[in-house]
Amino acid sequence: MDIATIAATLTTMLTPCLPTLLGKVADGALQKVGEDTLARAKRLWGKLSGAIAAKPVAQEAATDLAQAPDDPDLQAAFRVQLKKLLEADPELKAAIAQLLADQAAPADGVQIQQTVSGNQNITVGQMFGGGNYIN
Repeated sequence: MDIATIAATLTTMLTPCLPTLLGKVADGALQKVGEDTLARAKRLWGKLSGAIAAKPVAQEAATDLAQAPDDPDLQAAFRVQLKKLLEADPELKAAIAQLLADQAAPADGVQIQQTVSGNQNITVGQMFGGGNYIN
């Protein structure tokens, strides 16, 4: 998995959980994202948080995004910081890629993940699950 894809996937997965991960949210947040999503985000954050904390610009991008998760500019800033962190640390990139691969295929059901970016509305998606047909 290339760095841009990993960074986009991490941004998509972590954005709704950042307020909780950064300890800046009320008790009702768990209901919004669900226990399974939050557990996945916590595993990823456990690998990333040290690197993010060590780089003030990345920490600021995460904090800003936690405060305004729907802001596409803040999502882009966070994604750029993730790319820089992963480029600078190949071991971290490998660990995150492995975690994403381990979490990718749910035991049952279907998971669809899409990231829309840019002014051309290009959609990058991944679909997991058995017996799926796309027409």
